[in-house]
Amino acid sequence: MSTEARTPVPTRREQILKEAARLFADRGFHGVGVDEIGAAVGISGPGLYRHFAGKDAMLAELLVGISERLLDAGRARAAVRGAGPDAPLDALISGHIDFALDDRPLITLHDRELDRLRDEDRKLVRQLQRQYVELWVDVVREVYPALTEGAARTAVHAVFGLLNSTPHLGARGTLPDRTATAALLHRLARGAFASAPDTPPAPDRTGIDGY
Repeated sequence: MSTEARTPVPTRREQILKEAARLFADRGFHGVGVDEIGAAVGISGPGLYRHFAGKDAMLAELLVGISERLLDAGRARAAVRGAGPDAPLDALISGHIDFALDDRPLITLHDRELDRLRDEDRKLVRQLQRQYVELWVDVVREVYPALTEGAARTAVHAVFGLLNSTPHLGARGTLPDRTATAALLHRLARGAFASAPDTPPAPDRTGIDGY
C-alpha cells in the first residue's frame, strides 16, 4: 500500500470558488455571468444556486474566507518555537508568500472588488485584516525590539505591499520559477524589516573586552 500523502480532492463548492476567483480577477465582477462560472466547473449556471445564493455570496466567501485563513494560519506560524528567535517571523513570511504566489486572483479581487461587499462583510474583512497585521507587528517587534509599535506597523504594511505585488509578475500561468521567486521575496521581506530600525549599530568592542 502506498504511503504517499494524497492531495485532497476539491469539493464542488471549492471548485466553484476557485473558478469564480479566476474569472472575477480576469474580467471583473460585473464582466462575468453565473452561466460562465458554471461552465468552468461543468455544471449549468442555475445549478450554482444549489451551492451559492449568487455572485455576491461567492465574492463574500472568497474575501472573508481568505482573511480568515490567513489569520488562522498566521496564529499557528507565530507560535512556532524551537528553531531560533527568528523562526516565527520567517514562518509568517513564508506563509504569506505561499498565499501571494498561489492565490494571486484573490489579491486582485481584494484590491478591485472589496467595496462591492455588503457593509457587514466588508467590516468583517477589515477586522480580520487588522488582527492579522497586529499579529505580525508583535512578532516583528520580538525580532527587532528597537522598532516602535508605529514603525513596526508601517514596516508590516510595506512588506505586505511588496509580497502582494505578485499579480504584476506576469499573466496567470506565466509566473517565474516558483522556488526562486519565493526565496527572492523572502530575502526582500527580511531585508525590509532589517533596515527598519532607526538606531545606530552597537559599537564593535572586539579586542576591548577580550571577546
